[in-house]
Amino acid sequence: MSVMEALMSIGDQGVLNQKLPSDLSEIWIDRDLGWLDFNDRVLAQALDERTPLLERAKFLAIFSSNLDEFFMKRIAVLRENLTPERIQLLKAIRERLLPSLGRQADCFRNVIVPGLVSYGITFARWQDLNPDQRRRASEYFDEQVSPALTPLVIDPVHPFPFLSNLSTSLTFSLQGRGIAESRYGRVKVPGTLKHWVEICTDGTPGYVLVPLHEIIRGNLNKLYLGMDLGPVTLFRVTRDAEVELDEDAGDTALTELVQEQIRQRRYEPVVRLEFASGTDPEIKASLAERFKLLPLDIYDASDELDFTSLFEIAGLDIPALRDRPWIPIAPYAFANADPDVFALIREKDVLVHHPYDSFDDTVEHFVSAAANDPQTVAVKMTAYRIGDDTPFVRSLIRAAETGKQVACAIEIKARFDEERNLLWAAELEKAGAHVTYGLRGLKTHAKTILVVRKEGDSLRSYVHIGTGNYHVRTARLYSDLGLFTCNPDVTRDVINLFHYLTGYSEPPAYTSLLVAPATMRPRFLDMVKREIDNRKLGRSARIVAKMNQLEDPDVIRALVEAAGAGVTIDLIVRGFCCLKPGVPGHTEGIRIRSIVGRFLEHARIFHFAAGQDDPVAGEFYIGSADWMQRNLSSRVEIVTPVWDPALKARLWELLDANLRDRRIAWVMSSDGSYELLQPGEGGGPETLGTHEILMDLARARAAF
Repeated sequence: MSVMEALMSIGDQGVLNQKLPSDLSEIWIDRDLGWLDFNDRVLAQALDERTPLLERAKFLAIFSSNLDEFFMKRIAVLRENLTPERIQLLKAIRERLLPSLGRQADCFRNVIVPGLVSYGITFARWQDLNPDQRRRASEYFDEQVSPALTPLVIDPVHPFPFLSNLSTSLTFSLQGRGIAESRYGRVKVPGTLKHWVEICTDGTPGYVLVPLHEIIRGNLNKLYLGMDLGPVTLFRVTRDAEVELDEDAGDTALTELVQEQIRQRRYEPVVRLEFASGTDPEIKASLAERFKLLPLDIYDASDELDFTSLFEIAGLDIPALRDRPWIPIAPYAFANADPDVFALIREKDVLVHHPYDSFDDTVEHFVSAAANDPQTVAVKMTAYRIGDDTPFVRSLIRAAETGKQVACAIEIKARFDEERNLLWAAELEKAGAHVTYGLRGLKTHAKTILVVRKEGDSLRSYVHIGTGNYHVRTARLYSDLGLFTCNPDVTRDVINLFHYLTGYSEPPAYTSLLVAPATMRPRFLDMVKREIDNRKLGRSARIVAKMNQLEDPDVIRALVEAAGAGVTIDLIVRGFCCLKPGVPGHTEGIRIRSIVGRFLEHARIFHFAAGQDDPVAGEFYIGSADWMQRNLSSRVEIVTPVWDPALKARLWELLDANLRDRRIAWVMSSDGSYELLQPGEGGGPETLGTHEILMDLARARAAF
């Protein structure tokens, strides 16, 4: 999964049918409308003149990919039982979305397109091409496109064709000699071919970019020889991705259930139809009727139909139109630890912050070293989203083949990554690794690696606990944290967790880690209560929490109570947040901000003053869980304390940068709306923003 996919990611189903808690009505924000606000903050990156042109194209594409997932996951659920309340919410979503779609199209037409002209790149439809360009485009069609097409006919004899999810199609009426009944043609635009085709002309510098569907449109007559084709309608289909299968259905293996889920997903109901300009009204009405869609499920595009194709544009090799490149840096300690990374961790706990710190030189190096180490007796790992180019599976296979005990808890219910995870699970099992697919009814979302070594006459354990997936590509683009430690209080809990995941027992007790669904919510609520008590006793009381989403009603109630008691609360929530700050009589003292920029803010950090005036003397926790009901109740999650004062100082440095940011920070008002702050003066995060200042700090640390 790429950074875009993940920025785009709106999360699991969560509390799909949760009603508005009546006691929170004054401060509650609907999660779906809140998510649209988040996606508008993504779109704002594309609209911001300070963003380099190709990065603006990238954010236009991210905005659309976000919407695709939103419709597949959230809109699909809302349409299941169309109560009056849900219809009103669907209408509100559409009303909120239409202006954003207009701004997206305007940005493409009035910013991206003219902005590339000075670099010799223009955009064109078929009718805009001159004869020489049409000839070249037709040659490209014959050689590179036509073999991949399957022209179909829709009539009383032929069944209606299957329309796959997120597919784009051209359809049109067909007339010919001897044809009396209504007949239509349909051609699917291949998603495996590049969308933007470069057409060059002799003697003319630069090139023209033509959408693939336009080249197909201009050559349709070659697919239906002798037929008269009516006006072409271009449309795109979005299907439901919410397939719910009974995990308790007899002895059916979980792998079989997931494979069936993948198969069924292809045939789930259509939840959205998008049409390009020039659509035939009869075709539109016919498709809407066939898929039982309401008018609010139909979207008309004024420009591009599928803006996710702009990922191709964003990838153009024009350095002047991109962000300054960032190459993650190997932390000094790891750069000088080779070959004995374990000696480094024995000396002290180590905190890494990606993508500022190199993932390859830290986390990947840790697993590879364990696989090659003759003293290692066991390697255990959780895996949620692994990716295609993972080195971790190869290291685990190497470890298993050399006689080490290898166990991997692979979450095969990680939506849209099921097939990939099943593939890697099979590869590990072939090598003799012990593979478990998590627990029925719970997703394993924890991010941890356990290495057990024989040192002298005893065993010593080393762990990594992170906030992000073990995915090498996204680790270069996501902002995530990881803790390396051999502290026995932590490693003992991790050992017990793996016993629980791979064996069969009641949930174990944990002494140091916060583990969902067993202890995490109660421990967090206790810590909030302690801040309230400290405030009443006149001690320092403050909560600073950074996460992706905030939605859990119990946590929100606790925060409201703490705010009422005078506890200062700063929440850094990248995505949707169901809590309004600054509401008189309820949430005064709560401040909420969102950081959206070139890196995906993905780290979860929780800070409690614990009665200490110096923030570094307070308590810090990092881990895999957001404050959402799904994370705290329906997933296996880990949050670990960070005890080392030097590491706590670094975590506060990170939080402080987030709290001072005025470059890419948005602040929520008491009505739930967001305002983009304006940069201040000087050279700190107020002016440069979180990401730039953290890159500078990473360079400075590497110099020593």
